[in-house]
Amino acid sequence: MKYIEFNPTRKFDVTMLGRIAVDLNPEDYYKPLSECTTFKKYVGGSPANIAVGLSRLGKKCGFFARVSDDQFGDYVTNFMQAEGVDISHIKRCEHGEKIGLTFTEILSPQESSILMYRNKIADLQLNMTDIDETYIRESKALLISGTSLSESPSREAALKALFLAKKTQTPVIFDIDYRNYNWQSHEEMGVYYPIIASHADIIFGSREEYDLTEQILAPHKTDLETAEYWHQKGAKIVVIKHGKDGSTAYTNDGQNFSIKPFPAKVLKGFGGGDGYASAFLYGLLEGWDIIDCLEFGSASASLLISSHSCSSSMPSVEKIKEYIADCKKKYGEMIARV
Repeated sequence: MKYIEFNPTRKFDVTMLGRIAVDLNPEDYYKPLSECTTFKKYVGGSPANIAVGLSRLGKKCGFFARVSDDQFGDYVTNFMQAEGVDISHIKRCEHGEKIGLTFTEILSPQESSILMYRNKIADLQLNMTDIDETYIRESKALLISGTSLSESPSREAALKALFLAKKTQTPVIFDIDYRNYNWQSHEEMGVYYPIIASHADIIFGSREEYDLTEQILAPHKTDLETAEYWHQKGAKIVVIKHGKDGSTAYTNDGQNFSIKPFPAKVLKGFGGGDGYASAFLYGLLEGWDIIDCLEFGSASASLLISSHSCSSSMPSVEKIKEYIADCKKKYGEMIARV
């Protein structure tokens, strides 16, 4: 069954709204960050990673963002453009705000953390005048990252984009993307996240992220209760992720589909969710069944957590398909399916 209708005449497959950052990942990993001395630079930020992921899968992405007006701003826009992402609506900051820096700590395959520098940050300077109705009208879908709601003026820009998406009949994808260091409090987040979620056609999040999103309106104890609540609000697909325990997509016709992670030689514990989202959305745009979208997403996630970077390691369609085929040959056809 086709749950989302994407307008085939539109120029962009998905337009993102949210942060573009710089990741600095240690090359001397498996030690505390305080002891690391050598780092490799990558483009980061969840919506940026998803845009690159979709681009490498053959889809065309737009982007609403603000970046720093300096050499790091040059670096990220040049990278995105080289990857095929449209940068016409990625604008430079005008008052010296800097791009977000993320230092990652890879203590072990099971234990990773991040240290972020986000004072007077560039991505949260996105403002309402940056949001172009024509650009949204040219997009088959709009993806809003939850981080964009954490501060003004980005918060209002995201809400304007949401309202224009509804006006132009553009499906809305909400990646909850909770980062506690961006918010003044959980309660503040609990006010703004439900606004986007209540108008979204597709929602991605972990169990913890849904708990925080629902904290004021309607706390739910089970995944099924959560899915039913957001379906009542209009969501067509609700994806709930449980990390190494897999994920489930709940659809608004009462069905649910579950997937387990593929076997992987894990290097780091972050980045998998962005590979998952880009590959899942690719499948939806291709008109695949939900379980096949989940399988493709799970395989991409496993490839990402086995790689040193996020954006630079996003796989092609061929690589994901080869990986799935190899895993099934080794472990059996139902290796990731529940």
